Amino acid sequence: MLYEAVFCRKGNKMKKKAIIKSSYGEHSAVYENPSAAQEGASSGIDEGAFSHGLLNATSSFFISEAYKAARTNLSFLLTGEAGKNIACFTSPSPGEGKTTTCANIAITFAQTDAKVLMIDADLRKPKLHKIFALSAQPGLTNLLSGFSDYSEVIRKTDYPNLDLLTAGHVPPNPAELLSSPQMKAILEQFSAKYDYIFIDTPPINVVTDVAALSKYATGIILVARQGITTTDTMKKAVESLRFVGANVLGFILNDINKDKYSYNYRYRYKYRYKQ
Repeated sequence: MLYEAVFCRKGNKMKKKAIIKSSYGEHSAVYENPSAAQEGASSGIDEGAFSHGLLNATSSFFISEAYKAARTNLSFLLTGEAGKNIACFTSPSPGEGKTTTCANIAITFAQTDAKVLMIDADLRKPKLHKIFALSAQPGLTNLLSGFSDYSEVIRKTDYPNLDLLTAGHVPPNPAELLSSPQMKAILEQFSAKYDYIFIDTPPINVVTDVAALSKYATGIILVARQGITTTDTMKKAVESLRFVGANVLGFILNDINKDKYSYNYRYRYKYRYKQ
């Protein structure tokens, strides 16, 4: 079957309608998301976790519903069963919104009362601890190295049902750690404990960490940004994942122009009750 992502493209930038297709797996997925970071700025939130664009009570209906739509599509691809509930988030290049998108997808799943764990596997430039205003250490690398146990590295966030495993100390060998048998064992244990696991990983066109980790995940979500991601960089990302046999679950386009692509809904309901 085909994975289809509807992007906007103009020239080599995604600005008019184009469809990128790749043949993986059995499902077809289409995702479009606005920029939560943009929304956080426009709502006047300029400090704490909300300054990073996390979903919150002041997020607009447009923002919230976009992430809920992505959640609905993802729920068909991730069964919530142990071993089939792990998704890695990556992007072709830095600055395309993968970390914020990963966090907001996790928040949206946690809102359904599912037990959700986020893992910061961007070991070179970790960010999730900053977004949620938590300490980075100890974290994943400490757990992988055997210097910390599970109870020391899992942190509660301010969002119900949502836990975070931070990156920990920056290691000299991130790809080797992420592809190690210890990483497999950790994911197997967490997969049995949590309903969903979402992993933030480095950009695929910059380093190969996500390729090493992909063999332990249900699949990969590629994040693109309107006006930034090009068709060439996305094609290279898909080819890199295909080369290692990764399962691409779909694409999420963020930072779209919500004024240009928004919809006006007018509903008229007429009820008549006859005695």
